[in-house]
Amino acid sequence: MRNINLRYVDEAYNADGLLTKFDITMPPDFNFGYDIVDDIALNDPERRAMIWCNPEGEEHIFSFADIKYWSDKCANALLDAGIGRGDAVLVILRRHYQFWIVATALAKLGAIMVPATFMLKEHDLEYRLNGASIKAIIATSVGEIADIVDNVLVDQDTCPTVEACFIVNGAGGGLTPQDDSGAFVFDENELIGQALSGPEGVCAATCEREGWIDLNRAIREASSNFERRETLAADPMLLYFSSGTSGNPKMVLHDSSYALGHLITAKHWHNVEPDGLHFTIADTGWGKAVWGKYYGQWLMEACVFTYDFDRFSPAEILDLIGRYNITSLCCPPTMYRMMMTEDIDSFDLSSLHYSTTAGEALNPDLFDFWKTHTGLTIYEGFGQTETPLVIGNLTGSSPRSGSMGKPVPLYHLEIMREDGTICDVGETGEICIDVHEKAPGIMLEYYRDPEKTAQAIHDGWYHTGDTAWRDEDGYYWYVGRNDDVIKSSGYRIGPFEIESVLLEHDAVRECAVTGVPDPMRGKAVKATIVLADGFEGTSELTRELQTWVKRKTAPYKFPRIIEYVQELPRTVNGKIRRVAIREEDEAK
Repeated sequence: MRNINLRYVDEAYNADGLLTKFDITMPPDFNFGYDIVDDIALNDPERRAMIWCNPEGEEHIFSFADIKYWSDKCANALLDAGIGRGDAVLVILRRHYQFWIVATALAKLGAIMVPATFMLKEHDLEYRLNGASIKAIIATSVGEIADIVDNVLVDQDTCPTVEACFIVNGAGGGLTPQDDSGAFVFDENELIGQALSGPEGVCAATCEREGWIDLNRAIREASSNFERRETLAADPMLLYFSSGTSGNPKMVLHDSSYALGHLITAKHWHNVEPDGLHFTIADTGWGKAVWGKYYGQWLMEACVFTYDFDRFSPAEILDLIGRYNITSLCCPPTMYRMMMTEDIDSFDLSSLHYSTTAGEALNPDLFDFWKTHTGLTIYEGFGQTETPLVIGNLTGSSPRSGSMGKPVPLYHLEIMREDGTICDVGETGEICIDVHEKAPGIMLEYYRDPEKTAQAIHDGWYHTGDTAWRDEDGYYWYVGRNDDVIKSSGYRIGPFEIESVLLEHDAVRECAVTGVPDPMRGKAVKATIVLADGFEGTSELTRELQTWVKRKTAPYKFPRIIEYVQELPRTVNGKIRRVAIREEDEAK
């Protein structure tokens, strides 16, 4: 390891080894593709960049030299199709290794990568294509997304900026049909599974689709000679669509400082090891993928692990940890909770040295379970699509169960009241980030939406929309999104605390707490509960759970309404959609 991250950061530690200073310097022409990927490829070519595999049995170990080679070829293929600096390209590639090749190629071209989930429908896709003036689409052949694209583009006037569509043969992606024994059933003429493993199988699976360019074929046929092109660090580099509780998704625009901002994510939160193997479980359509599988980890010259599965299986993931000697793991609390349902002690997790989580609040019972069965502390962190890590339990810190940690030294944070004054210790308010000067990694704007930008960024502060309170030692405790906070009979009630109490009861496997309209209280507290095996949702159990909450927290917080369901509504990356529960209740 050559510590190239130190070119871009000035950091300091106290006598206890805790990080106290973390300032980022970004050269005006910084480009992640050239200055990180290519730099490592040229000076440490055999260093591992990614281990990738899928359920079908295909496996690849990519060095940084490999990523440079394939991204240079990809950049030439895209350039031949007219993609260049400033062009917006929609990328829908699930967990295929081509995502890392495409992302690096687009960075080298100075184009704007716009990742998206494969779960989009026609309305969602049309909004994104027109909202961001997408010039090209790169989509997987796996699933239905290519059909969705064709349905939208059947009328050429619907999305006039789209000039090219690239199809990528996803080689199964865990969706290959299986027989009664669970074995995959391959078409005898199909190039898939173990036949694609190794260097000769990279981008070897072709895909013919009318009106589309076969990107795998184009990459293999393209030249590997690609000279550095002029780009600026301040150029738009990345755009994410971030859904809120109402209206169309916001378009979150970032420059290259976002990549450097994730140095603190990987180095001081994920604690990645240069010769270890880091596994963040995330689909590439969501910001968490570049949080944990790309920018910061490769800035640290570390290797990432990617498993191109379709549906999350906790036993499968636990088995992979031992099979590939994964050293650090990051996934949302929901996935850790699903692992709790397995006989976790039967899996070899001895290679695992570090565990982190983000995406939603970490309940104390889960924190304690993981510590008991693995010996590892789960280090919680907080950030958004608009930011890198901004609050976290950093390496060497002493996490408090249920707290998301302290503000990272890269940013100055305050918890504020609605009038912009700073909250007292113990008082709930909105998490705000100081942006009086350009803060590296914080979004540039909500693209083409000055009104929403002004609502979020004003008076020198970025208002996150998330609420928390701070204890006397500076630890932050999450309460919820502004829209999740329940205002009942004059009280402000955060759902997380009630959910944590309910999850301590043996009958509760999962739960979500929301507010429902109430003529007397404004809102009443409701708990939507998935029961553990062996329990039934009786009136007796409801009274027992209500009493349980009253005894363990302030009595006014107890759920006056309890509904039992088979499953909770979730986003594709596993977050509970409380807004869906609220909308259903309001429609009743």
